[in-house]
Amino acid sequence: MTIENESRRQLLKAGVGAGLVAATAGVPWFALAQGERVMRFLDVPEGWGPGPRQPGATHIIDTRQLTDFYSHDFYVVQHYGQPELDVAQYELSLTGLVDQPLRFTLDDLRALPSREIDCGFECGGNGGRMFHGLVGNARWRGVSLKDLLERAGVQSAGREVVFFGGDMGREEIRGREVEKAFARSLSLEDAMRDDNLIVYEMNGEPLPVHHGRPVRLLVPGFYGVANVKWLTQIHVQDTRYMGRFMGRDYVTLKREMVGGEERWVENSVARMNLKSVIVRVTDRGGSHRISGFALNDGTPLRSIEVKIDDGPWQQATIDPQASQYSWKPFYLDWQGASPGEHTLVSRVTDVNGQVQSPADQLPERVSYWEEFGQFPRRVMIEA
Repeated sequence: MTIENESRRQLLKAGVGAGLVAATAGVPWFALAQGERVMRFLDVPEGWGPGPRQPGATHIIDTRQLTDFYSHDFYVVQHYGQPELDVAQYELSLTGLVDQPLRFTLDDLRALPSREIDCGFECGGNGGRMFHGLVGNARWRGVSLKDLLERAGVQSAGREVVFFGGDMGREEIRGREVEKAFARSLSLEDAMRDDNLIVYEMNGEPLPVHHGRPVRLLVPGFYGVANVKWLTQIHVQDTRYMGRFMGRDYVTLKREMVGGEERWVENSVARMNLKSVIVRVTDRGGSHRISGFALNDGTPLRSIEVKIDDGPWQQATIDPQASQYSWKPFYLDWQGASPGEHTLVSRVTDVNGQVQSPADQLPERVSYWEEFGQFPRRVMIEA
């Protein structure tokens, strides 16, 4: 099957109609036409812009500068610095409640059957304060996590699969300082999903060091924190893993109704919530184009809509390259925009009828994790 046909198949699987494919085929997402001008967002401070990428530091992208479906500049979050593992000596171990513990070199992994998948994700802390710039979309290549677990033979007592990275840090726990590896876990059911990969390539190249070279975990549909970088060990156990980034950090605290009782509920950041954002408005010589993207956990979408000022919701066009786990770029061509300030907002709806709500209609939160409400933008249209 060709890449083009596979992309079309994934697009239809993602719930985007064939009519939209015909309407937009061949149109590069966010590619500026000659003479096309970017309009100024009034909600972005003058001179704001992410700095250059630095080892061990968080890297935010400027979503106004996106030019392609695949991210040339993908966000980075690093918790314990940026280790540089010796690729020649690298080994991935699979241990714990398995019939046969296994070890793989990078060459061993590359020799196994592989697959590619388009997958976009955001940081669990991505939000309006950085204009939703902790995001990216890429084509990844790797081997099936499920196949590795089945090769090792998970024992009946196995309940949780823990993924340890090669990045290490010091943590003070109950008055004692200990060395800890970054780690996250999945239930066995989640770990055995067909789409999870142990990846070693990103956009056709070996993983860059800041994205986990030589190997990282990819859990499509989950927030970025689940995709453990510099992966060195996969461990199957019979209890919940409650390390810092599972049980204490990356935990959302929100007020919800539980069985008719109002309670404060904590959950570990995991599956991505349904979300869309507008990231650019351009003048195209007589009309304006409103562009953005949507993300979610892979549930097919019904629509993405845009509202201009107090007008009606208008259906946007979705990029035909969009597939189940990629981001879903969209645009709306805006005719007759009057000069001056305007307010724009987008919302996305999935096939189950779940609609992205305004932020003030979502449960009260005491954290910045999982910010997925509607994100109004103020733009200045120049005469």
